Amino acid sequence: MNQKLQIMLDKKAHILMQGGQERINKQHIKGKLTARERLDILFDKGTFVEYNMFVKPRATRFGMDKTDAPADGIVTGHGLINGRKAFAYSQDATVLGGSMGEMHGLKLARMQELSLEAGVPIIGLNDSGGGRLQEGPGASVYGTIFYNNVNASGVVPQISALMGSCAGGACYSPAINDFIIMVDKTSKAFITGPAVIKEVTGEVVDFETLGGALTHSTKSGLSNLVARDDYDCINQIKILLSFMPDNCTQMPPVYACNDDINRRIEELNDIIPENKRKGYDMKAIISKIADDGFFFEISPNFARNILVGFVRMGGMPMGVVANQPNYLAGCLDINASCKAARFIRTCDAFNIPLLSIVDVPGYLPGVNQEHDGIIRHGAKMLYAWAEATVPKIIMPIRKSYGGATPAMCSIDMHADFVMAWPSCERAVVGADAAVSVLYKHEIEKAEDPAAAREYYKKLYEDEFLNPYRSAELAKFEDVIEPAESRIKIIQTLRMFWGRKKERPFRKHGNIPL
Repeated sequence: MNQKLQIMLDKKAHILMQGGQERINKQHIKGKLTARERLDILFDKGTFVEYNMFVKPRATRFGMDKTDAPADGIVTGHGLINGRKAFAYSQDATVLGGSMGEMHGLKLARMQELSLEAGVPIIGLNDSGGGRLQEGPGASVYGTIFYNNVNASGVVPQISALMGSCAGGACYSPAINDFIIMVDKTSKAFITGPAVIKEVTGEVVDFETLGGALTHSTKSGLSNLVARDDYDCINQIKILLSFMPDNCTQMPPVYACNDDINRRIEELNDIIPENKRKGYDMKAIISKIADDGFFFEISPNFARNILVGFVRMGGMPMGVVANQPNYLAGCLDINASCKAARFIRTCDAFNIPLLSIVDVPGYLPGVNQEHDGIIRHGAKMLYAWAEATVPKIIMPIRKSYGGATPAMCSIDMHADFVMAWPSCERAVVGADAAVSVLYKHEIEKAEDPAAAREYYKKLYEDEFLNPYRSAELAKFEDVIEPAESRIKIIQTLRMFWGRKKERPFRKHGNIPL
């Protein structure tokens, strides 16, 4: 064999061993795959093309001149994921802990720039201890990476999987992405670790409590999805991509539908409880109307009073925003508003139509909510719906009260079609609150105040708390049989699929952050 060819093959073989078999074994003992194993599972077999395999650190001080760092701790390239183009990077924890040095960061940034030029998604498989201390200021390419994240935001899908540590400044790149997936008991994300926190504040906390998948999926809201292991994580990435277009100029992919588009769902006619105060599971409604009963929920454990996620209707993808009466009665609060607004804007950026299923009694009352900024945060949801140019189909099914009505989108927010169930009530407030204001004096003067309250409550309900009064005023454009919900949604979606709507020219809006 040609000597130069043999040298090249030997170098590649060495690089493919990453940080060596001992470190690879340690990665496996932790229940983690290596950087290259992850990419092998992510991409279709034989399609991955690697970039900059031979890159090494530039730094020569603090022992770096004696350090072997194959590919500088990050594997980058492009390939096909279920037949669709994508770029990806996978940080290699077996090489210098996956820490980011100058060349490591430039390899990552190169993938971002190329994905934007090609107009295809970029996937980040993060497993890094943070910035590389041995390289000092030269290690920080974070600013370039963040800049690229923002440039690509809303242009190509950006998905980050945290499959190990993600510490310090490295956390902010995933935070700018469209979706974050963390692996249970494996992922860790924090700006400052337990040791620094203890030194500065005196607080004692372990890694899992501070920045594990459970914490970020239930408390901070950083993590949109939690995976059981690396295999499940990569599978969830593929599911997410199946709902997304390659870029913002394209429509999302439509799949063949084997579920009858004219399927009636008789159970929906009786799913709303007679008692208006009784909860029920909104997920049951979503799964019944979706193709094959599949609802891919996003952030299921954060702000559980609102549901967001993806379904297909007649093969066409839709983003769903729905109140969850089983949790806080489906009220909107700060976290629910932020969760929904972010999801609405993500769908709008990538031409994914939206379905809002409404059963909202209002905003969650309380001093903490007011002082923590429910007005400011609640406004994000209003802004997101008004800004969205994708088809917006609204289905109020029970309560639709007060300022929460436009927050779930309404005809006044330029919805494309509003179809209500016969059980729906659209008003400023419910009957109990209304009669306490409107008939306060009459009730106080009555011989039997309780009977008087019931009389005026019935009067108010008959006049306003039915969908027909709202339909008369063109607030609802149809009142439908619940069993026909799937049929009506698909008919409307087909009519508006691919619709283009222009907005007035501006540099950008100013969402209330």
